[in-house]
Amino acid sequence: MKSLNVYSALVVLFLTCGAAMATKKNDQIIKDNNCETKIGLPCVLEAFTSIFETGTISSKCCGELVGLGNICHSALVKRTLENPLFKDLSPARIIAKSIQKWNNCLGLIDSPSPFA
Repeated sequence: MKSLNVYSALVVLFLTCGAAMATKKNDQIIKDNNCETKIGLPCVLEAFTSIFETGTISSKCCGELVGLGNICHSALVKRTLENPLFKDLSPARIIAKSIQKWNNCLGLIDSPSPFA
């Protein structure tokens, strides 16, 4: 539990100290990697709801999320957190949830199908 608190503190420190720089950096990552074109809108909405609210991500959308790539996934989540509409959310909690959802999807996609 102690390591989670240290990790959370580091994430918050990074987000608060580098906010202006992070905005340009995340936008550039998204642009350079064509992130916004790699995942369909229904899966964007499903992943967003799952990370920023509650819910799960379907197998289909997990496939699209993993296909998006971790660099794009992280940049999109961080850019969303920079939006003033989400200022009341805990960045550390959202990033932790984002990593959890990513790892869950990665495990789902990487695990062999029982029907294969």
